[in-house]
Amino acid sequence: MSRPTPLRGVHEALGATLTDFAGWLMPLRYGSESAEHNAVRQAAGLFDLSHMGEIFVTGPQAGEALDYALVGHISALEPGRARYTMIVDPRGGVLDDLIVYRLADEEFMVVANASNYPRVAAELTERAGAFEAAVEDRSEQYALVAVQGPRSREILGGLTDADLDGLKYYAGLPATVAGLPALVARTGYTGEDGFELFVAAE
Repeated sequence: MSRPTPLRGVHEALGATLTDFAGWLMPLRYGSESAEHNAVRQAAGLFDLSHMGEIFVTGPQAGEALDYALVGHISALEPGRARYTMIVDPRGGVLDDLIVYRLADEEFMVVANASNYPRVAAELTERAGAFEAAVEDRSEQYALVAVQGPRSREILGGLTDADLDGLKYYAGLPATVAGLPALVARTGYTGEDGFELFVAAE
């Protein structure tokens, strides 16, 4: 049976067509796919990405553990910045592509794809075993909403105290959005400018 995201009731109230995606009940469309595509290209679209996984790696050697576990020099990230990377098997085959956020000196958040995050969490736990680092899958604690499109900054700007103009591409910062604490990131995965909002699931 498909798992609902925290926004299932909202999707149903808005008349979404729901479908199974990687074991999750996700909105496929609200009406016309062309209209939704054009909205993202001309104004903005809102996406529920709550099926993604949020895995935290913390501790004095968290950066070194991620250097060992993932592709690239993750420990070189400055706090507040993010990097696109991959986790691979011993032969170099890709297990998943990821975005890693460095939230603090000893705290990283690894965002994994829906169907893979239990495996990614298990792999990270195993690979971090020789380091002073803890791995915790907090995916159930988060909802993730993305506003994407050329007007996303204008739209989100009316709801947050975050310095969106100063938020660089592939960066994130803690902020308040619509009165709630959130991590606001800017990765713009659609090819348009865009922001991702990590908030408590409830």
